[in-house]
Amino acid sequence: MAYHDLTDADTAVARRALASSTPTVLVSRRESFNAAHQLRDPGLSDEENQRLFGKCANLHGHNYVLEVVVVGEINQTTGYVLDLKHLSDVICRLIIQDVDHRNLSTDVPWLEGLIPTAENLAVAFWERLRADLPEGSLRSVRLWETDKNWAEVGDHV
Repeated sequence: MAYHDLTDADTAVARRALASSTPTVLVSRRESFNAAHQLRDPGLSDEENQRLFGKCANLHGHNYVLEVVVVGEINQTTGYVLDLKHLSDVICRLIIQDVDHRNLSTDVPWLEGLIPTAENLAVAFWERLRADLPEGSLRSVRLWETDKNWAEVGDHV
């Protein structure tokens, strides 16, 4: 195949195509909650849980930060990809009201049977949010357990 120089006409066509395509935009909402948890597998002995989870096998708490990213095209009428107030309402209704100031190991029915690691919580939060947001719009859920530790789930991970 021979090398082909772009002509001014080719460049103009490429620019029009880019200008006429609607870019997708990422927007994010951050919410926080406080909760206790205990990392332990009920099928294991206390000694084995202590070996696997260390001090996290004891009941303790975190100030969690939940970041939810959605993606889409900008609505020409509203200027939004998704109204962030609506996203906040969804996050609070489906997650925050159930987990804030609770023991994640015992007090949240939809987490029952789950070892509440940041990874497992991020996946559980993803599943709850995905069902209530416009199809294909949920891009990622990142859960900060501490200012140094986080877990993220998403279609790009």
